[in-house]
Amino acid sequence: MTYELFETPGAGPGTSASGHPSRRPRRNKVPEVTAYFWIIKVLCTTVGETAADLLNEKAGLGLTGVSVLMSALLAVVLVVQFRTTAYRAGVYWLAVALISVVGTLISDNLTDNMGVPLETTTSVFAVLLAVTFVVWYRRERTLSIHSIDTTGREAYYWLAVLFTFALGTAGGDLVSERMDLGYPLAAVLFALAIAAVAIAHFALGLDAVWSFWIAYVLTRPLGASIGDYLSQPGGDGGLGLGTVVTSGLFLAVILGLVVYLAVTRKDVTDPARVTRRAA
Repeated sequence: MTYELFETPGAGPGTSASGHPSRRPRRNKVPEVTAYFWIIKVLCTTVGETAADLLNEKAGLGLTGVSVLMSALLAVVLVVQFRTTAYRAGVYWLAVALISVVGTLISDNLTDNMGVPLETTTSVFAVLLAVTFVVWYRRERTLSIHSIDTTGREAYYWLAVLFTFALGTAGGDLVSERMDLGYPLAAVLFALAIAAVAIAHFALGLDAVWSFWIAYVLTRPLGASIGDYLSQPGGDGGLGLGTVVTSGLFLAVILGLVVYLAVTRKDVTDPARVTRRAA
């Protein structure tokens, strides 16, 4: 966590009443990484897959038209997110849900409309994500989500999140299509990969920041595999619930969890604990 200097009435610039520098921690703009975080993240990735399919099928705008519409909605929500002074569960998770849809649509546009091979899109998004991380670290000296407390860091954060969704979509489709696993087996495969990252972190000491971002990428194809399994027809290896039912079901669960977190604030960073971490 970084700090700003604030003036105290009656004291000199950047000093407290006792003459010592006055430091107040800025508020983190993203939630604490708890079980709630990962549950809602996977649910959002599932909605990103099924809602993108639903809009493409029902809206009558075509893949490009839907992409423009959802990108505009995302831009509006991100403006609201950037204007908030602290983490707000409703705004934050709405942005994640929309960026999940947009990331999916970007990848689908490149593959379906432009004919770009999945190998190419996967590689390009991986490079773009890596470049984002490099520039972010060179400018801010940290990639930790516990310090998203300036406009610059928040911009890098959301850019990285967008590329993780696009990369997860392209990479997940590549693995599923090339290996022809089927939706349930693909979901198990990605779940095992996430479990391996968790073991590497907790048992082998893999860096927490890299563990987080690797798992963040992997949750995208995991959620997509779950969404496809539930929504796709039985003849295609799914349960046949359809995109409307699947999207509605997962959106209802997301809404319930977000309302719960907004009321209880269980995922809000504790300023005292963050201050101790930074000290």
